[in-house]
Amino acid sequence: MTASPARLRVAPSPTGDPHVGTAYMSLFNLAYARATGGQFVLRIEDTDRARYVASSEQQIYDTLHWLGLDWSEGPDIGGPYAPYRQSERLDTYRPFVDQLLEAGHAYYCWCSTERLAELRAEQQASKAAVTGYDRLCLGKTREERAQLPGFSETPVVRMLIPDDVELSFTDVIRGEVSAPRPDDQVILKADGFPTYHLAVVVDDHLMGITHVVRGEEWISSTPKHLLLYRWLGWAEPAFAHMPLLRNTDKSKISKRKNPAARLTWFVEQGYLPEALRNFLQLLAYPPVVEGEDVASFEEFVAAFDWAKVNTTGPIFDLAKLNALNGHYIRALSADELGDRVVEFAVREGQWTQPSEHDDALLRKAVPLVQERLVLLSEAVPKLAYLFTPDAELEIDPDALAKTGPDAAAVVAAATTALAGLGEWNHEAIQAALREALVEGLGIKPKFAFGPVRLAVTGSNVSPPLFESMELLGRESSLARMAKLAARL
Repeated sequence: MTASPARLRVAPSPTGDPHVGTAYMSLFNLAYARATGGQFVLRIEDTDRARYVASSEQQIYDTLHWLGLDWSEGPDIGGPYAPYRQSERLDTYRPFVDQLLEAGHAYYCWCSTERLAELRAEQQASKAAVTGYDRLCLGKTREERAQLPGFSETPVVRMLIPDDVELSFTDVIRGEVSAPRPDDQVILKADGFPTYHLAVVVDDHLMGITHVVRGEEWISSTPKHLLLYRWLGWAEPAFAHMPLLRNTDKSKISKRKNPAARLTWFVEQGYLPEALRNFLQLLAYPPVVEGEDVASFEEFVAAFDWAKVNTTGPIFDLAKLNALNGHYIRALSADELGDRVVEFAVREGQWTQPSEHDDALLRKAVPLVQERLVLLSEAVPKLAYLFTPDAELEIDPDALAKTGPDAAAVVAAATTALAGLGEWNHEAIQAALREALVEGLGIKPKFAFGPVRLAVTGSNVSPPLFESMELLGRESSLARMAKLAARL
């Protein structure tokens, strides 16, 4: 591939929640565009009107921007080759369809959907060696075809695949690739919309796309696309087919079977965009520095080389992503993590109309759980005891049942020690409790503070106890210990 400025694009279809594969392809396209000083284009391929979802286009914009995979041209910002939405380019495609018809490279087909379904069923039942369209309409006028069964009033237009069609091509990633023989692909549907195969070739040419980087599922379509380039007299772009993302069982990742295939799922779960972007860099590609998974996108771009892409479908390992996300969370400053947690909690409905006091309390408490967080979504639940009214705090019954025979004495001694404490901070709290329980009652530190933790947080597992008590304040801490004392 040339090192001169390249133009690449990603062209998702707005048919529902954006697929994580859209981000995966966008990242590699953008990386090469940046590496060559070129442009990355976003185009919306919305010609499949039966599957079109109106809200999906905005989701595509939002999730890719969230990931920092920004484009220089697109439907939302315009550009020199606008419009970038295929449904707004219908007049662009028809002249090329007519050109192909006049040259004998395409023909009208009036076969009904029912006839085509029957044809497919017959071919499957007979295990026919040659499948696909049988060219019943080829060479016939409308009137001649109307005399035969399975006629539809509105025709489609099909490519006429020549017998000597070239089935191999050079792939930037894979080298020489052979594809199966295509059948006579529909390029213009009965509703007047082009199919993907025509529209992608026309748009890529007119928009000056120099490198088509897409998933390996499109290898079988590449001979058709190359035919169209040649028939229309256009220079061919370079083609690079990335390996498909796979589940841990090696199956293709899909939104139907795996929630992580939905790009918005990562936003909803509380992943950091920089962690997900880093994770995508490691799919089918080695770490920037051997043995080190963490790398910025800028470092990825600086070292980018198509020769490094592994053609084996990468496993979408959420455990690895979780480890990366935890790393990025721990790398944030306390203030920045507080901002991220508050923004997430409000956006995802974990927190509704927080007061100024609660907002400030959460920001102070976030550092208590920073080391243990994997996802932003975990912060508010881990700290919920701080925002629960004292009288409503529930004590974990299993933890309560496991309290030892000294629990009542521990709570009583702790209450006495803290009631008269002068300065209320975590250092003073820890010192007072250690003196009263470890030295005063002779209980080992491992067990001494358990009943206090249970009283204050409702659980025997919690964020740091003394810092939690400092944030709760003296009044709430003592009220909670009194409540547990009554139960003991």
